[in-house]
Amino acid sequence: MRDSEFEFIRTLVYERSRISLDPTKRELVAARVAKRLRANRLTSLADYCRMLSAPEQEEERSHLIDVISTNHTFFFREKDHFEFVTSTVVPEMRKRAQAEGWGRFHAWSAACSSGEEPYSLGITLAEALGPSGWNWRIDATDISHGMLETAEAGIYPQSAIDEAAPPWARRYFQRGIGPQVGNCRIRPAVKAGIAFRQLNLLETVAPYPEPFHLIFCRNVMIYFDRPTQEELVGKLARQLVPGGYLIIGHSESLAAITQPLKLIRPSIYQKSLRP
Repeated sequence: MRDSEFEFIRTLVYERSRISLDPTKRELVAARVAKRLRANRLTSLADYCRMLSAPEQEEERSHLIDVISTNHTFFFREKDHFEFVTSTVVPEMRKRAQAEGWGRFHAWSAACSSGEEPYSLGITLAEALGPSGWNWRIDATDISHGMLETAEAGIYPQSAIDEAAPPWARRYFQRGIGPQVGNCRIRPAVKAGIAFRQLNLLETVAPYPEPFHLIFCRNVMIYFDRPTQEELVGKLARQLVPGGYLIIGHSESLAAITQPLKLIRPSIYQKSLRP
């Protein structure tokens, strides 16, 4: 990959997604872009850059963002976050809901990838809330159309469930039969509580009018520069109810950026109860 080709792709990706690709990501970019060369039957990066420059290639520019932004995930990744939801977030918010007359519990999986995170959270909420009469809803968003298609289908290899999901959670999946042997599907009761939507987190308009009790935005900010991180955290904080929680990835920290949230424990932050 020539310097000019890397710079062209780096600039295009930043302008469209705010993902910051420094020179250490050069090999990663080359490997992922190679998938798009094969898909378009192109033999050189120069030809691909020319293709991306064409006004009529908006769909291909979206495909590029898809392959660059796709990240590895699995069910109940960083499981202590889901344990914190069960032990702290749900009891605290349910008590406040009873006292203040709140409606349903509202959560946001802000970079949901192929769906494992919001489904893990949905299973956690279904288990924690039980037949309490307090409904829950999860809005799940991602910048990648391809990942959202997988997420909305809710079908995964059985091996992924057996390896990652806790034993108690496996009853929330249906085993496939016939052509779907070897796969499993999220049960409708959980799937019905999750709404998927394509979204660039840095859009200027707040995506949801109803505030959230909990936001998961994990393993995303490591791809952004500091000004973008500050912009995003400010936006997420405004979307939280007073006392709501933001959970980020264990490899991330808000310590170096200006933000309005209190650190509760590593990777878990809370918005003040007072304005």
